[in-house]
Amino acid sequence: MFEASVYVNRRKALLDRMSSLVNGNKGIAVFLGNMDAAMNYRGNDYKFRQDSSFLYFWGVDEPAFAAVLDLDSGDECLYGNDVDIDDIIWMGPQPSVASKGELIGCKATAPLAGFDKAVAQAVSAGRPVHFLPPARYYNTMKLSSLTGVALESVRKVAPMDVDSGRHASEELVKAVVSLRLIKEQCEIDEIDKACDLGYLMHTEARRGCKPGMLEQEIVGRMEGITLSKGWGVSFTTILSQNGETLHNHSHHQIITPGRLLVVDAGAESNTHYASDFTRTYPCSGKFTTKQREIYDIVQQANDLAFSLTGPGTSYWDVHCATVRYMLEQLKALDFVRGDVDEMVAAGISGLFMPHGLGHNMGMDVHDMEDLGENYVGYGDERQRSPLLGMGNLRMARNLKPGHIVTDEPGIYFIPALIEQWKREGTDKGFVNYAKLAEYYDFGGIRLEDDVLVTPEGARRLGSRRLPITSTEVEEVMAKE
Repeated sequence: MFEASVYVNRRKALLDRMSSLVNGNKGIAVFLGNMDAAMNYRGNDYKFRQDSSFLYFWGVDEPAFAAVLDLDSGDECLYGNDVDIDDIIWMGPQPSVASKGELIGCKATAPLAGFDKAVAQAVSAGRPVHFLPPARYYNTMKLSSLTGVALESVRKVAPMDVDSGRHASEELVKAVVSLRLIKEQCEIDEIDKACDLGYLMHTEARRGCKPGMLEQEIVGRMEGITLSKGWGVSFTTILSQNGETLHNHSHHQIITPGRLLVVDAGAESNTHYASDFTRTYPCSGKFTTKQREIYDIVQQANDLAFSLTGPGTSYWDVHCATVRYMLEQLKALDFVRGDVDEMVAAGISGLFMPHGLGHNMGMDVHDMEDLGENYVGYGDERQRSPLLGMGNLRMARNLKPGHIVTDEPGIYFIPALIEQWKREGTDKGFVNYAKLAEYYDFGGIRLEDDVLVTPEGARRLGSRRLPITSTEVEEVMAKE
């Protein structure tokens, strides 16, 4: 939890943003925190994770809390229940809801049932009820019940004046996104901490990348570090020798000489800020000639993207420049033939890199993805491309100081995708399939850093950068 002034200022800024977006009867903005969720029976819950937007504005990292911000009067109230004797027996004495309100600068508090009454009163009075599309199904059902919005519409986002608020509020989504996109210094400090934890995780993964080691054991060691020094992982760890599968969560294989191990993993700080790194390691400790050729292209693309990142630059343009560079290098190796600019325009890079260059990062590893990827990564600045790769770019905005993005180019040889393109003629004659046939057992390579846009340019987050050049990786693995 940050100082109370942080949360006070965030709510004031939200009130100001909403005032500029909503005319007339502004209504109320409601925020639902998450509830405990049973893992396999009541009383045996999953580890609790608070809703990120609730945490951002209201700071309470506990289940069963809600809040209301009156957009007309500026009044606010935090809702939650004080513990009873049964709770005290199992949990010990707990701070009161009022004392938790003091910690976030919210003077008005009330029992949780008061939240339902406040929403009912607003609905009865014909006041707009602004809410964000909920990530948890419990909150989806709760909002449907309180507002009368059809269950299937609660997660739909549209302007509130279209049909009197029968869906999530586009105005509130835009206001929240605009605030959470630009990170405060206290947030940057927390992400630096998470990145330092990520450094330790990946160091452990690299040390464990030895023939005969079980992938699952490496994952267990990595995640143990995050639990001992932070909240835990920021997402389910991706660690696999089948690196051509972009989000491979299967960890059943034995590390095998000659293969590549892709490790995409990150940590959360205790205040729930994320890190996200990817490194690719040769399982034999040294790259083969084929592996090094592709690896060096990806590593140089990573450095190129970083060099182009800065205020006033569009991340769409950074993505395009990066994939153009990779296509140039792949052309030099005879994987593709023809004009590189035409290849970029035709989306040929999607065969080798079906994902975008990067995404926003903050309290969520894909920051605010629950609010709608297009609102977060595109806004009104650009329309999403229909092309594979280009269309999967999660961040295309013009960059400003305080933006945090990932820089994660990759090259993958995905047999099923290659065969589909060959069968359907998607390549438009640019692809040398005879060359690709030699790489069906290659796997994939991805290299990812977390980057803060600064007034002067950009900096990589965390106090230390993981080894990344092929020479650095081989040298450090030889010593471990």
